[in-house]
Amino acid sequence: MLAQQILNGVALGFIYILVSVGLTMVYGVLKLLHFAHGVIYMVGAFAAMIGITYLHLPFALAILFAMAAAALAGVAVERIAYRPLRGAHPIATLISGVGVAIFLENLFQVIFTSDTQAFPETGVEVSVIQLTESVTFTNVKLFIILAGLIGLGLLYAFLKCTRMGIAIQAAAQDMRAASLMGVNVNRVVSVTFMIGSALAAAAGVLVAWNFNALFPTMGAIPGLKAFCVVVLGGLGSIPGTIAGGLILGIVESLSDGFMTGMVVDKDAIAFVILILILLVRPSGLFGKHVEKV
Repeated sequence: MLAQQILNGVALGFIYILVSVGLTMVYGVLKLLHFAHGVIYMVGAFAAMIGITYLHLPFALAILFAMAAAALAGVAVERIAYRPLRGAHPIATLISGVGVAIFLENLFQVIFTSDTQAFPETGVEVSVIQLTESVTFTNVKLFIILAGLIGLGLLYAFLKCTRMGIAIQAAAQDMRAASLMGVNVNRVVSVTFMIGSALAAAAGVLVAWNFNALFPTMGAIPGLKAFCVVVLGGLGSIPGTIAGGLILGIVESLSDGFMTGMVVDKDAIAFVILILILLVRPSGLFGKHVEKV
């Protein structure tokens, strides 16, 4: 049972990683808490549903369509809700993000209703892989892990091997200095939101497919848990986000398997971990502790 729960936790952890990487990148560049990120996760799931149901796209193309739609939505959120407030008090941008999230959730409720809908048929049959006599694994969870590994690999290659990736790293270190050196900061920010939103959309599609359900508020809890992952790993640290996502996923899975019947809900575990990390190590596992002068 331990091995089974760890495998389930790894799959869950990669979902958290895909959602959280975007938050980490946005914070690294803008020092901004992007509270509308969970809604982008939901937009991706609904975009895939539209692609399959109305555009008759195969599942693989529907995922790419969802990632493209979410990337555009992420850029639109940045330009409408965040760019006009750049340089303003952090509370102003935070409230703006929350307002956009509420608006998009209500818009999707008007269009698609607030009822839970079944994810359309993908043409990919769900099968169970028997690893050992007592350990099983579905191909859906295998696809989640592969999607996470491919996404992280492409992101690493982009950040290390392209001019825009290097520009994003420079802006994350010092946006003002990067601007003075000729980096187009607005373009860097837009690309950062595009990448983070696309990865979150992939996670939203895979979760909706796995649970055969999607609804307008489906991004609320994953969005909050993504903040827990980012704080756990260290704000602005991609390696920390990877470690934090896996830790949270495995801990949640173990608690779900071994704490059945207890009062504590497994979703509360993430926030308990967040509180403990803030009390013991506020900078996170991989965060840098900067002393104020």
